[in-house]
Amino acid sequence: MPIVTAQGKSIECPMGANLRRVLLENDVALYNGGATVINCHSIGTCGTCAVAVSGAVSEINWKEKARLALHPHSLVGSREKGRRLACQVTVLGDVTVEKYDRFWGQGDTIVW
Repeated sequence: MPIVTAQGKSIECPMGANLRRVLLENDVALYNGGATVINCHSIGTCGTCAVAVSGAVSEINWKEKARLALHPHSLVGSREKGRRLACQVTVLGDVTVEKYDRFWGQGDTIVW
């Protein structure tokens, strides 16, 4: 089973698990500030679950491409920086996740 490493935790999850769900079910602070309450709950439209992901995950889909092409992600080049929407990512193997600052996770400072 794949291991997701995030916020100092190593989390075992089933192959094909949704990254957002894995993180939230294991008490990883996925959202910054008010985004904890104000988010789209996995629809892929708000962009607040943006994280940097390395490892074996699904390809970027049309929802991610569309959302990351919009403000504020488009202004800071989130896609070019390897940011993904956790709600749209499927875990296919071992994964390391980093969360960045600012409301949508579009900042340059690593939070965890």
